[in-house]
Amino acid sequence: MESSYKNAGVDIEAGEQAVKNIKSMVKSTFSKNVLTNIGGFGGLFEFNFTDYKNPVLVSSADGVGTKLIVANKANRHDTVGQCLVNHCVNDILTTGAKPLYFLDYVGIGKLEQSIFQNIVAGLTKACRENNCSLIGGETAEMPGIYQTGDYDLVGTITGIVDKQNILVDRVQKGDVLIGLKSSGLHTNGYSLARSVLFKDHDVNDYVEAIGGTLADALLQVHRSYLPPVEPLLKDPALHAISHVTGGGIIGNTKRVVPENLNLNVDWNAWEWLPIFKYIQQLGKISDNEMGRVFNLGIGLILVVAAKSVDNFTKKLTDSGEEPTIIGEIV
Repeated sequence: MESSYKNAGVDIEAGEQAVKNIKSMVKSTFSKNVLTNIGGFGGLFEFNFTDYKNPVLVSSADGVGTKLIVANKANRHDTVGQCLVNHCVNDILTTGAKPLYFLDYVGIGKLEQSIFQNIVAGLTKACRENNCSLIGGETAEMPGIYQTGDYDLVGTITGIVDKQNILVDRVQKGDVLIGLKSSGLHTNGYSLARSVLFKDHDVNDYVEAIGGTLADALLQVHRSYLPPVEPLLKDPALHAISHVTGGGIIGNTKRVVPENLNLNVDWNAWEWLPIFKYIQQLGKISDNEMGRVFNLGIGLILVVAAKSVDNFTKKLTDSGEEPTIIGEIV
């Protein structure tokens, strides 16, 4: 057989076709600030900074972790792109920033058009919902690095915040922790969850204790907290935001608290989601380990001045949230 790139596992034509197939979806995320089409060497984004006194750009990069293994097992690829965008939006939200544009990377063993289009459909859906433009990315077919059927998904985001509104060095003793609910595991703890759940279950098994299939529970979209939190960002009573990812409530919230202060969390203030209870029961996992690995049903924490707690909880409730006071700074 004659040697060729395609015979070696990389199909250039398939890659070109994949880009053509997603053009309309990606364009649906474009704002007037996007100056390029997809397929170029770089994405151009023009921005008018006149609405900001001292604009600061904020960037972050993240992935979806081994949630991708669950997506592959269930052959459901339309939610992981949403998870990626929302995760990155939440990360920069902790600084007080709102998103401007997003770039994605898909590394894959063999490019399957339907899977790729489902991934991008998720990316573009979340970008539209967060008013964030998907201005470019990279799709790399790499047999030998990724096995056939495997893929990795990574994203980078850039947002903006006025310097005087950056959430830094505000936390004080007596501040209150207001927790906002998660939709499930979000994008963390899947290695432990998989090791426990898939010993006894198939991904599509219906589990009475969680009221649905494992696929439904594990592939719930990682929430974006931008809609309910954005109206609160300029309130000086908002002292910090913690995005509860790997490391749990304590590990992540400590990152925004000065070293001379501590967290006093009331672990009885909310009820764990059923999926967490089931993982703990099936795996015989200690409360301490559960709290270090999972969000346990609280996906974002606002650190708020005590005098403004009622005001914040009212505004959050009016936006459709169910805010819960889960502790304080001591």
